[in-house]
Amino acid sequence: MKQVMAAVLLTMLALPAFAAKDCAELKGEIEARIQSHGVKSFTLEIVEKGKGGEAKVVGACEGGTKEITYVRQ
Repeated sequence: MKQVMAAVLLTMLALPAFAAKDCAELKGEIEARIQSHGVKSFTLEIVEKGKGGEAKVVGACEGGTKEITYVRQ
């Protein structure tokens, strides 16, 4: 149980580091991961936080001020 709590705590501490990542770099990583799952037709967009509409948010960057959204076609 202590190991699970430690893992959760470490994950929560690491989240701001991911949000601080460069948007273009993060978008490239997400794109590669999606393609590795066999998805060929999709759109990733970098938008201001909360402006993604109906698209699924798959990442945050620029200190959490921007989001990367995903739409499968």
